[in-house]
Formats: sequence, C-alpha cells, structure tokens
Amino acid sequence: MATERELSDFLKSVEKRAFKRSVYHVRNEESALDIVQESMLKLAEHYADKPSAELPMLFQRILSNSTLDWFRRQKTRNALFSNLGDFESDTDDGDFDLLETLHTQDDSQQTESAESTVERSQVMKAIETEIEGLPARQREAFLMRYWEELDVTETASAMGCSEGSVKTHCSRAVQALSKALKGRGIRL
Repeated sequence: MATERELSDFLKSVEKRAFKRSVYHVRNEESALDIVQESMLKLAEHYADKPSAELPMLFQRILSNSTLDWFRRQKTRNALFSNLGDFESDTDDGDFDLLETLHTQDDSQQTESAESTVERSQVMKAIETEIEGLPARQREAFLMRYWEELDVTETASAMGCSEGSVKTHCSRAVQALSKALKGRGIRL
C-alpha cells in the first residue's frame, strides 16, 4: 500500500510530463490541465491502497482513459451544440513550446550563438508540429514510449492494446516523423 507521502511524491514527479503529454493530445492547455487533475484525483481516490510500484502504470492508464473521455465529450458537445465558438481556430497551444521542457545539461549550451539557438528552436518547433500531426494512436504510443520512457509492455497496458500494436504504432510514427522531417531538410 502506498503511503500518502509516496502518492504525493509520485504525483509531483509526473505532473509536468502528464500535462505536456495531454497538451500534445488535446491541443488546449486548459483542457489538458483539467484532464491531468481529473486523472490525479481518480488515482488518489480509487487506487491509493495499491502498492507504490503500481502507481505509474495505473496513472498512465487513467490518463489515457481521461483523454479519450475528453475527446468523446467534445465530439458529443460539438454534435449537440453547433455555435460559432465551436468553430473558432484553436490558438491556445500557440504558446506551447517544447523547448521549455528541455533543461540545459551544461554551461556550454548557455553560451551558444544566437544562430544556433534560433536553429535549434526551429528544429524543435518542426518536430513538435510533426508530432501533433500524427494520428492519435500513433502519437499516444510514440509519446508514451519515447517521452514517458515506458517499455512496450507498460505502453500496451496503458493504451489497452497488444504489445504488437504498440510496436506497429511506434514504428509508423517514427517512419512518418522521419519522412516529414527529411522533407523539411532536417536530419537527426
């Protein structure tokens, strides 16, 4: 059984990554924050009695399900309420910047040239754009495997699919990203 302190420490350790992952999926910071908060509450309310080793997988599964629920609610809401606000372009994610998540590894990066900084910023923005353009399941598998650093079994469990499906989704995502980035002249 996880102690209250272990649960609190776990939630603190995953909140930023969970938020960034949710922003990638729903492309709206306010909705992403709601999804993460809802997921954290569900974990605390329903699974606090589980061992602390099980919390990461449970949380990933809850977060995935909460995200899918959000999409279902949006689809229903949009079908029922067709007003002009529903058709406005979603520019809330324009301020989202993947570079904010990168930490400077050493002091040498702090002295990089302005040209290098701009180039790195453009490359990261291009990568972010291409990730957002992936189909939902590919994006989810890719982010869980390479952003959340979950293994294939953990990702399959969190997504509710087979390990083979995870491998297929990741492979297709990597191929699509590679092709798109090469098309933009970016070689990684």
